Amino acid sequence: MSSVDNEVTTSTGLDPMAGAPTRPIDINEFEGLPDDAPHVLVVDDDQRIRNLLSKYLTNNGFRVTPAADASAARAALKGLQFDVVILDVMMPGESGLDLARELKSQSDVPVCMLTAQAEPSNRIEGLETGVDDYVTKPFEPRELLLRLQNIMRRGGAGEERSKDEICLGSLTFHITRGELRDGERTIKLTERERELLRMFAKRPGDSIARHELAADESTGSERAIDVQINRLRRKIETDPSNPVYLQTVRGKGYILHTD
Repeated sequence: MSSVDNEVTTSTGLDPMAGAPTRPIDINEFEGLPDDAPHVLVVDDDQRIRNLLSKYLTNNGFRVTPAADASAARAALKGLQFDVVILDVMMPGESGLDLARELKSQSDVPVCMLTAQAEPSNRIEGLETGVDDYVTKPFEPRELLLRLQNIMRRGGAGEERSKDEICLGSLTFHITRGELRDGERTIKLTERERELLRMFAKRPGDSIARHELAADESTGSERAIDVQINRLRRKIETDPSNPVYLQTVRGKGYILHTD
């Protein structure tokens, strides 16, 4: 039995021979993580691996989002920002290498590949795509954790994060990740709402003109900005009709006040 299979059996109640959980695993049972805990995307078609890493990494201070294939990973990446991605090479449909290539062409998120292929040529191909590290299965979870920490340290992740967050009452907005949270609950934002909130969060207390907010809007309509601001207020204000945080500056635009 591999070290991963043994860890899965003892830690998650999975029977590695049956390939199905003997009890449901709910990663929400791990409470107490700070909102700025590093967020990792685990992409692997093996449910045992996803369950193991979800539990192990959560216990070691990570927030974890699992995905079974490239399609599920893309859906997660559309709505969330991640500090690091763990990506299996061999998956049904699109391979991990193809997804890694795409990720590296679009962002600088660190990627750690997992593979059962030990041939040097396979590892070289992965490294040529720009991935940051390569771990061969079977692996020790502790080794993977240390590799993730090293990757993030090299990339500057995990450094002082308080400057990357603003507070709006009980809400916390993480600027880089684009996440709005109320305690443990994530509040869904559209991509446009996320970009607007980022603009305000980077300039708290400054008045931002409508034309500046509309500069990146495809319609270029300042009137559209008013509609978008009203929608955003419904998500961050207790009383959107009497906003405390996102206020109108008459004749100019809007201003965000933070706690």
